[in-house]
Formats: sequence, structure tokens, C-alpha cells
Amino acid sequence: MNDLDQRKRKRPGVAFAGFLVPCVLLSAVMLGYRSGYLAALGWRGGEYAYAFIGVAVGAVLVGCLLKLVRPPWNSFGTGMILGGVLGVLSTIAIFVLVMIALSRWGGVS
Repeated sequence: MNDLDQRKRKRPGVAFAGFLVPCVLLSAVMLGYRSGYLAALGWRGGEYAYAFIGVAVGAVLVGCLLKLVRPPWNSFGTGMILGGVLGVLSTIAIFVLVMIALSRWGGVS
């Protein structure tokens, strides 16, 4: 066999698809919050925040599990891990911004 047959094929499209799945789900949660889509069921800000965090952490966990399976799925898992980490980092950034805003709220005269 020559080197081309033995070399693994790279599939950047599969990793990008894995990245898009959590990004689309996180965007759907955000747009659902902005439009009040589940307000009739009693969802307010907290439920959407839990859903956002759940999607982000779930994407990281599912991505780690997919890294253990055969080749097309481990690339998909890499993309899901990256998308989930993006969600976790954005959650941390929003939390930090809210804490900074609350700490300065009463201090301005």
C-alpha cells in the first residue's frame, strides 16, 4: 500500500457540523428567551439559563463520549466539545458581567 492509502482522511466538515449542533441549540435557547416562546409554560429567565448551561455542559460531555468511537464520530465529538466550551465560556463571561454590574450598582452616588 502506498502512503495515501494508509493516511487517515481529514474531515473538516464533520468537525464543523459537530460545532454547529451546540451553537444552533444555544442560539435556539437564546432566541426562545428573547421571544418568550415558552412563557405559557411558566418559563422565565432562570429556566432558560438552566437550559443554556445544560446544553453547553451536555455538548462537552457528549463530545467527550463521541471522541471514544470510530473515526467519523470522533471528529464530530471534537466539534461538539469546541461548541460546548464556547457556551461554557460565554456563560462564565455573562456571570462575571452581572457580578460586576451588581457590585457597582450601590456604589455610585
